[in-house]
Amino acid sequence: QVQLVESGGGLVQAGGSLRLSCAASGSVFSALIMSWYRQAPGKQRELVASITTGGSRSYSDSVKGRFTIFRDNVKGAVYLQMNSLKPEDTAVYYCNAKLVLVSENWGQGTLVTVSS
Repeated sequence: QVQLVESGGGLVQAGGSLRLSCAASGSVFSALIMSWYRQAPGKQRELVASITTGGSRSYSDSVKGRFTIFRDNVKGAVYLQMNSLKPEDTAVYYCNAKLVLVSENWGQGTLVTVSS
């Protein structure tokens, strides 16, 4: 079982930046595929960005070029750097950890609010 704790959410004006952090414990972090999802009010949870064990990154079209996911295997953490934020980025952001064919775990979520 992997425990995930997110931090870094808050209120920011449109055009601003935030960095989300997710600290993982309880497993070998380097073996985990780490992702960030988000869920806006009244919408389904969607995948925002992922980073594989080898460091390959992928992004949703809506955040490509503005958000960057990166990981620190020594600290056991994954980050989401969010730049040029838009009001439509407002959502609860969730950290996700997958150990392929074994388990999947979620953090409690952190709220990001972007004002126009």
